[in-house]
Parts: sequence; C-alpha cells; structure tokens
Amino acid sequence: MKRVVITGAGTINALGHSVSETMEAMREGRCGIGKLEMRDVDRLAIQIGGQVRGFEAEGRFNRQQMALYDRFTQFALIAAREAMAQSGLEFSGELAARCGVVLGNSGGGMTTLDDNYRTVYEDGKNRVHPFVVPKLMNNAAASHVSMEFNLKGPSFTVSTACASSNHAMAQAFQMVRYGAAPAMLTGGSESMLCFGGVKAWEGLRVMSKDACRPFSANRNGMVQGEGAGIFVFEEFEHAKARGAEILCEVAGFAMTSDASDIVMPSKRGAARAISGALTDARIDPSEVAYVNAHGTGTAANDKTECAAVADVFGPHADSLMISSTKSMHGHLIGGTGAVELLACIMALRDGIVAPTIGYDEADPECALDVVPNEAREADVQVALSNAFAFGGLNAVLALRRI
Repeated sequence: MKRVVITGAGTINALGHSVSETMEAMREGRCGIGKLEMRDVDRLAIQIGGQVRGFEAEGRFNRQQMALYDRFTQFALIAAREAMAQSGLEFSGELAARCGVVLGNSGGGMTTLDDNYRTVYEDGKNRVHPFVVPKLMNNAAASHVSMEFNLKGPSFTVSTACASSNHAMAQAFQMVRYGAAPAMLTGGSESMLCFGGVKAWEGLRVMSKDACRPFSANRNGMVQGEGAGIFVFEEFEHAKARGAEILCEVAGFAMTSDASDIVMPSKRGAARAISGALTDARIDPSEVAYVNAHGTGTAANDKTECAAVADVFGPHADSLMISSTKSMHGHLIGGTGAVELLACIMALRDGIVAPTIGYDEADPECALDVVPNEAREADVQVALSNAFAFGGLNAVLALRRI
C-alpha cells in the first residue's frame, strides 16, 4: 500500500472565500452564521444560516457557464481552483488518464430545483430551461471539475447525507493508496440555503432559531451552512519527487452503518467507525490529540458522539481536544466533512486547534474538552475527523503530521 498525502486545499464557505480566510476565522473563533438573505425568508420559521456572503458568480464564470452551473457546482469549482493552484499539479497524458475526482454532495442543485419549481407551479409556465437536469444532478460538480482540470480517470459523486464528503474522501484515499491513481481531487460541496431547502429541514424540528451551540447544555439544534472544500490527495513518493508542499498525511479511514434508525444516531456505530479508522491507520488511541467532531448542536448527536469517543479512548478521552467548527460555519450537509478537514490540517500543520464557539454551559453528558470559545495552541501529531449521517452512515478519517 502507498502513503497518501494532501498537497492542495481550497474552500469557500461562510467563514471565508479561501483556505487562509477560513483558517484565520477559525483561529479567531469568528461566527459566520447570520440572518439569511433570500426570497421569502419571512415565510421561514428558521431564518439563520451559514451563508456564503459577498460572492458574485458573474465575476468568476461566463454566461455559458452560468447556464450550466448551480451554486453548489460554482462552489466546488472555486475551491478546486484554489486546491489545484496550491498543489502545482497539471493533468495531461498518462497522468490525466489515471487521475479523477470524487466529491460528496447530498442535495444536488437545490437552488436550480427551487427556482424551477417556482417557474412551473407558481408562475404557471409550461417550459423550463433545457439545462435544468444537467444543472441540478448530484454529479454535476464532479463532472465539471473533471472537465476543467482534464481528469479522465475514476470520477463520481458520493451521496450519504452528512457523511458524503468523508465517504468521498475515503474513496479517493483508497484509489491512491492502492495504486489505482497517483492523485485524486476530492472533498465536497453543498448549497441547500434556498427557500425549499430550509423549509424541508424545518420539518425535521432539529433546527435552531438563534445559534449553533455544540456540546453546550443549552444547545437547541443545528444550523445549516453552504460551501465547498476540495483537496488534492496524492501518492507520497509522487508528491516528494516533484517537490510539492505536503500539508499532512491521510493515514486511514473507516466506514460503518448503524443499521438501526433513519435519524437517531447510534453510539456503537460511531464508536466502530472511530476505532476502525485508528486500526486502519495503525494508530494507537493514545497518539490522537484532536478530534474534529461531527458536533451538530442537537441533543441526540452531541451526547451520543461524546459517549462514542469516551468508549473508544477510555481514560485517554480526558486528554483529548474535541471541537465542532459547525458552531462557526454551520452544517454544510454533504459538504461539511470537507470544510471541517481544514480544521484538522490547521491543527496538524500550524498547531492551532479550532474552538467550539457558543459554548455557554457544561453538559455532564458531554464531559470532554470541547475547546470552548477560544482556539488553542497545541502539539497535534494525529487528528481524526468524524462524520455521522442520517441513515446511520458513519465515516471517520485519520490524519497525521508529516
């Protein structure tokens, strides 16, 4: 098996339009969640979200591209461009033929879907744009990324709700690890912050009306976000031979299914994913210093996740730092694990652990070091990134400093 490293990273989300802006906001414990700006927001019970602000697609894409790119595809392309620029890779010839892209996404082109439902049902029109289907399909972002960067190898989309990005990155990791591809673009993208997207989530009654407060005793629900995180996963020797900057090593992963309930999380399922990632990476639990939690801010997820971490790490759990950056950028659903991976990279590379902001009151069922409210300097050699999805689908990545 080959070693896999990350040589490029890109993002756009509520905290920033680049990796440097996002990491700066994480270090400062800045909140990107605010009042939603969208059509008919006054009809929504939930009126806050981690919205990408100050973003103008017209300045980044031409008219023909705008007709083809839903907002989630635009985010993916912007993040991919940043990741590719940092990596310094160019795909041509045999390299292009072997390399591909695996992205996570849950909702597809929700903005396109929302707009065209209005066109048909509200405006009474009988025709929609001929590009509606290629614009809203879940694989649109992966397909356009593959076309922009000449990636002709294995390319597809993984859709497993809130674990989509972690599942996608795990698939890309496997391809590089087993020699199927020297490099892969991977991560995830999501943009559900449209009227229909928010209204659908309202129906679950798991949303907060005021803030995301993971692990805090007064937490009252999750907050949606949007954006993308894209990375270049590359075989270590390939990266070293060309003198690439290496951000960290992807050491292992695990995926499990709770096989129990469509919405309620399972401690056992989560614990098996965490312990499985450690086993796959050949990492002893005592080596882990930081866990980027799924940490949604719901009563069920946070206490279940803390219980799973405590089970896996035993006495070492008291020494762990575990934080949820969803408190800052919101829950990006299918794209969330990709943006959260940036917090792991920051901890490993810069020695800065992102905080859980909005933490007001200790919860005895979440009695771990959740890095409350302020970032922390720490020596982090190994980090985990958790993702636990509706449907009971879990994916955990293990990363190591290199």
